[in-house]
Order: sequence, then C-alpha cells, then structure tokens
Amino acid sequence: MVKGRTIVITGASSGLGLLSASKLAERGANVVVTGRNMSKLKAAVDALPGEKSFRLYSLDVTDAEATAETLERIWREMNGIDVLVNNAGFGYFEKFVDAPIAHFEQMMDTNYMGAVRCTKAVLPHMLRRGSGQIVNIASIAGKLGTPKSTGYAASKHAMLGFTNALRQELRGTGIIVSAVNPGPFETPFFQTADPSGTYVKGLKALMMKPERVADAVVRVIERRKAEIDLPGWASIGVKLYQLFPRMSDRIAGGWLNKK
Repeated sequence: MVKGRTIVITGASSGLGLLSASKLAERGANVVVTGRNMSKLKAAVDALPGEKSFRLYSLDVTDAEATAETLERIWREMNGIDVLVNNAGFGYFEKFVDAPIAHFEQMMDTNYMGAVRCTKAVLPHMLRRGSGQIVNIASIAGKLGTPKSTGYAASKHAMLGFTNALRQELRGTGIIVSAVNPGPFETPFFQTADPSGTYVKGLKALMMKPERVADAVVRVIERRKAEIDLPGWASIGVKLYQLFPRMSDRIAGGWLNKK
C-alpha cells in the first residue's frame, strides 16, 4: 500500500515521472514532484485531470549542492521521505562516431550521477530511521546495448550496477532498493533522443503505452519488489542475449541497426 506514504519523484515535469505521480496520488500517497523548471512543473501538474494534491520543488539533479539542500528541505518539511524515485533522465540516439563527448558526459551526469546525488542525500536519513525505498528508473538498455545508444546504454548500465550493488549493501537495514527497466514506450523522451522519428517509427508496433510503465512503478513500490523488466518479450530477449550473444548478434543485429 502507498496510502499515506511520502514519495519523492525526480524529473516529474512530463512523461513517466508525471504519470507515476498521478497514479500514486490517486492511491492516497503524499507525492512530492520535482523538476528543473518550476513553471513547467506547475503547468504540468495543473493540467492533470481530477483533484490531486502535490508538493512541488525545483530540483536540478546535476547540481550536487542544490540537490543535497533541496532533499534535506523536503525531508524536513514533509517529516521524512518513504520512497525516492530517481526518474530524471534523458538520452541521445546517435552513432558513436558522430556523438560529441559532451553528450556522453551530460547523460552520465543526469541519468547516473543524478541518481547517486539524490540517493546520497536521502539514504543517511533512511538508515537512521531504519526504513525506506529507493526506486531507480533504469531501462532495458541498461541490460542490452543496441546501435545508436552507446552513451545512453552506458548511463543505464551504470545505474543498474549502482542499484544492484547498493541493494546488497543495504540488506538487513529495512531499506529496499529497486529498479524498473522498461523497454520502448510512448514518452516525450524521444523528442530529444530521436528528433527525426526514425526509432519511434521503426518500433511503433512494439511501443508500450506509458500507463503500463507507470503501473509497474506503482507495483514495485506497493510490493517492495527488487526489480521489474518490461515488456515480457524484452525481458526474454535480454536473457537470450546473455546466454547466446554471438547468435543473437547474427539474428537481431541487422534489424536493430535500422533504428
């Protein structure tokens, strides 16, 4: 159950973060939404259907000092944080040879280090209290790299490595560390990742609805699950690739390179 629990979501101005916030609020959670641009965040929340109450905070996860100060303030003003959802992230889909080094640095700074900074700010409080949950929104790309995603996949690989190692460190502390690993779904993420629309067009038939992914986020929190991969075919594909990497490259390589 999430009713009455205080849940903080980063990168909640649009897409999965905003939709997850809405679904959690419907279930009675005390939802805190954060984003870099306060006016954009407020407009997004105001546009949600129904009567929902959120607390809004400006937060840029690439700013270490501001992240620590803001999450300290949230903890104090909300009398604690039960769940931190590290959702802030973005990507560029481009060939490695064409990709500027700056894009790799930016994705790693937001997607991976952003989660590290937020977790670093909240975890000591959770440890003193002896309870809490960290939910990291990673990606199937963190388990299976594909063409034109060298930078993005690397950032999500890093996030999953961080998640899995931290989960082991925190065994027995009362704190759950979880990962949600979605495959392709309909999201504003692709406005930056795939401005030409090539990737989206190629996988349109396989794209999940965002509601399905948001429901998975809610489920991970309600059931305190360690990890969830979705959709099922992507999860199976990851397992097959891990078992038979060379054969998988031969079978799927040509198709994947079309994106």
